[in-house]
Amino acid sequence: MADQNFDLVIIGGGPGGYVAAIRGAQLGLKTAVIDEHPQFGGTCLRVGCIPSKALLESSHLLVEARDHMIDHGITATKLTVDLAAMMKRKSKIVDTLTGGINMLLKRNKVTTYVGRGTLAGNGQVTVSTGDTLTSSHIILATGSVPLRLPGIDFDGEMIGDSTSALSYPNVPKTLVVIGGGYIGLELGSVWSRLGSKVIILEGMDHVLPGLDREIAQIAKRTMEKQGLEFHTSMWVTSATRNGRVCEVKCKGADPIQCDRVLVSAGRSPNTKNIGLEHAGVKVDKHGFVEVDSHLQTSVPGIFAIGDCIGGAMLAHKASEEGVACVERIVTGAGHVNYDAIPAIVYTHPEIAMVGKTEEQLKQSEIEYRKGSCPYGANGRARALGDVDGKIKILADAKTDRILGVHAIGARAGDLIAEAAVAMNFGASSEDLARCCHAHPTLSEIMQEAALAVDGRAIHT
Repeated sequence: MADQNFDLVIIGGGPGGYVAAIRGAQLGLKTAVIDEHPQFGGTCLRVGCIPSKALLESSHLLVEARDHMIDHGITATKLTVDLAAMMKRKSKIVDTLTGGINMLLKRNKVTTYVGRGTLAGNGQVTVSTGDTLTSSHIILATGSVPLRLPGIDFDGEMIGDSTSALSYPNVPKTLVVIGGGYIGLELGSVWSRLGSKVIILEGMDHVLPGLDREIAQIAKRTMEKQGLEFHTSMWVTSATRNGRVCEVKCKGADPIQCDRVLVSAGRSPNTKNIGLEHAGVKVDKHGFVEVDSHLQTSVPGIFAIGDCIGGAMLAHKASEEGVACVERIVTGAGHVNYDAIPAIVYTHPEIAMVGKTEEQLKQSEIEYRKGSCPYGANGRARALGDVDGKIKILADAKTDRILGVHAIGARAGDLIAEAAVAMNFGASSEDLARCCHAHPTLSEIMQEAALAVDGRAIHT
């Protein structure tokens, strides 16, 4: 058993872990990062964000060619879908990016271990390879795993989670998606575009819980027009397989038969069997690691970031925490502005948000003003042929400081970055409105919405 001494050891090589490792090395720390998979990048890169976006883009191009190119005077005939080729493209993108991460870790002289890392107490981490690492600073970045629901029999083929839904060998005739959140709508969109009848079951009385309700309602109506079928207030009691047929039962409803079942009811922290109890690290009742405002756990020298501590379970949030955590270790200062972390649903149209929703502001009794602009009033949106959607800005009624921005429409995920930057700098809606936006661009929708907060909209 080899002993290794490091300044920083990170358990987990996902978007929180590998970013923290690189930043630690940049700041002069002798750093090691451990991950069970030889392809560093975590769930997001291997079986999450990246492969799902690759399939979303491929399936979107199919719909554009089949249904919308005629509007541009272009006629396409005999369109065919080679699912194997589509999956090969997805895998190539993943391989390229994971290879890039391995190169970055090597270039920054980060030592990598492929195996399971476990806290051993006294500043030690054991690796399933037989190595024992010692460090005065340990970061837990173990991420999350798909939530398992009682009564659902996963078989890894016809009933499974998002990982299996990224690699179906054929297009199911009927796909039932349990969960109407980000993942369910994104993967449901993929298979709907490819020809599946997609039925989405959501336990709450509305889809996309956590998003601004107005934007979520627009999204639901839009996706219903695209062919997705929604059933809200549906509590799934069981999902079973009988031969090549699956059956989903819900409380107070008739059973639904389908070809495949995708369970996307959320994610839970990946904190089991990593030595937390042995090391004395406290977790809450849901298994999330408890940390203070500096990402310090209950044990001095052990920190935690990303999905395993809860909050917004987003890759970029984990990365921000990784950088902030390491910078605080080295410089004494590190900060994450949790009020300005954007979130995006990569359906078409895209859905994006940053900051507070109207519902949250009302619940907190914060007085606000709002302004909005529809995509249909924008010249670039008209030229693109993407006129469905809107951007809404919420600002403090007294100070005009931007409190939240919510968008649904083409490239909303890119447009929301401007709002996140504005909020990070404490900008007002007037600040945003007075910034010159290039014409003709979709960014003008953001400016017009900002003008509308003060009743000064020009084009609506």
